[in-house]
This record gives sequence, structure tokens and C-alpha cells, in this order.
Amino acid sequence: MSFRREKYIEFGGPDGGDGGRGGDVIAEAVENQNTLIDYRYQQHFKAGTGNHGMGRQRTGAAGKTIVMKLPVGTQILAEDRETLIADMIAPGQRVVLARGGDPGHGNMHYKSSTNRAPRRADAGYPGEELWIWFRLKLIADAGLVGLPNAGKSTFLASTTRARPKIADYPFTTLHPNLGVVTVDKEEFVIADIPGLIEGAHEGLGLGDRFLGHVERCGVLLHLIDGTAEDVGAAYKTVRQELEAYGGGLAEKAEIVGLNKSDALSEKDIEEKRAALAAVTKSPIVAMSGVSGRGGTDILRILLDHIRRRRAADAAAAVPVAEAEEQEAAGWTP
Repeated sequence: MSFRREKYIEFGGPDGGDGGRGGDVIAEAVENQNTLIDYRYQQHFKAGTGNHGMGRQRTGAAGKTIVMKLPVGTQILAEDRETLIADMIAPGQRVVLARGGDPGHGNMHYKSSTNRAPRRADAGYPGEELWIWFRLKLIADAGLVGLPNAGKSTFLASTTRARPKIADYPFTTLHPNLGVVTVDKEEFVIADIPGLIEGAHEGLGLGDRFLGHVERCGVLLHLIDGTAEDVGAAYKTVRQELEAYGGGLAEKAEIVGLNKSDALSEKDIEEKRAALAAVTKSPIVAMSGVSGRGGTDILRILLDHIRRRRAADAAAAVPVAEAEEQEAAGWTP
């Protein structure tokens, strides 16, 4: 609350300015960022407080807004870890997580023709405060699944520039890897996750922790170790874990790769293909991540599925975009 006081001005009137609005906390999806490690070490974020209004009709400055940069594919969950607040699936997507407080009003705000000298000044309202969780689900066009040591990392290294750790013992891969595949002058992204074992959906092994990363994939490449004694049982083990996990993984398009076929005779390959054909109707391709046998064929099959999914997504996005344009123009059906 303030009144103008100057020499020779007897009735200066109210001149207390309003306060500034508090800053917002905003989440933004950005490219070239693929981890949430920064938010493990800094967990509290507070936007700036609006400045006070002052005399001489001076309005306070607004508080500084904070922008939290997240990798594309991050899900923002409420404190209960179940309620989805936002799904950051596109670069540049923004969502306001916590709005800043409303500014207070100085006595100049209440001046009227009947109240020439108001002695009222109100404080502002506090901003929003909340706890949230971030969950990253990588966005890839195709996902690699299979038992440990099925050759997933070898296949990723042979078809992309990714360099995952490769060794002859289970669970060499401890975290998801992404690689960009180029085939027929087109590119797509493929994700490799740690191998699945029986009971993975109940927490056994590592795979259940990373299955969320292949939820967004349009097609799955299921690699089977061709040197295993029972390839049909190996296939069933992984499929059972995908069904038990949920998330629509069991309904996704699937290509089965009979890997390590360079270590098998033609007769063995045919026998194992027949064993797989007895438990699945998905296409089966004999391949080898080491020698490159069948690699291009399987990539072209994956690309065909990805093309169809992209076309379907583009067709579905057109009506949504038109509805948003009509809404922005103020037209309603």
C-alpha cells in the first residue's frame, strides 16, 4: 500500500503496484538426451518467486520459470507411480507440471470513482507443489527380445554402429542399447534389451526391468539360439514372459530369427525351422549375426512392418490435426 507524496501535490492518490506472478515448472522433451541420470542427483526444483509490487506504480517482475529437459519417451507419473500426467513422445512437446502463484494487488488496483484512496492491498496466492516420478521408455521402431546369449547384441553390432558389450556368458547386456539401421536407403531405430528368463515378469533376471523400452516398438525381432537343444521351448519361454508382462507386447507383430545358423548344417536348420513352425505362425528366417547370413532379409521384413505402421500412424494423425485446427479457429461441429 502506497500513496504518492510529492511537493505541492496534496492529494497524490494511491500508487502501490501489483506483485509479479510466480514462475512455472515446465517439462520439455528434447532430442539428443537419452537418460534421466541428472534427476537422480537433483530432485528438488523450485521456480522463482514473483517480486513485490512497490510504490510509484511499480509492478513486480514475474518469477523465473524452470524448464526441465527430458529425453523423448519419458512418462511423467503422479506420486502414486500409477497416474499418468504426461507422455513425452515428441521433441519439443511441453507440459506445465506446476503453475506459479497468482500475484498480489497493490492499493492502486482498488482505486475507483467512489473509492479514491483505498487502503487495501492483498497478498498473492501460493503456487502449486507436487511430487512426480519420471519413467523412461525408449522410442524405437523395432525391438530385440530373446533368451540370454541368443545373440541380440551381436546382431545389433553387426547391423548398426552401436557397440554393445558382447561376451559368451549370460546377462552381458545390463542396460538397453539403441542402434540406427540403414537398409535400402531408409533408416529405423532398433532397441536391444537384456535377455529374458523364465519368471522375468515376477522379477527374476533383468529383462522385466527393461521390457517397457520395447512397449513402443512397432515390431519385435525374436532371436532364437539355433545351437540350443529345444528351440521350441526357448521360443515359448520368452513368449510366456511377454504375455505375463502385458503392455500389448504379446500382440505386436513378430519376426523370428533362427540365429547362429552358420554353426548348423542345412539339415539341422530345416529341423529347427520345423520345430519353431510348430509353435508359432510368425515368419522364421535363418540368420547369423556373426557372418551376416540372412541379415539383410530380416531387416527388409522389419522395414516393411515399420513402413506400414508409420503409414497407419500418419493416417490416424490427420483427423486429429484437423480437429485441433478447427478448435483453434473457433469452429465446433
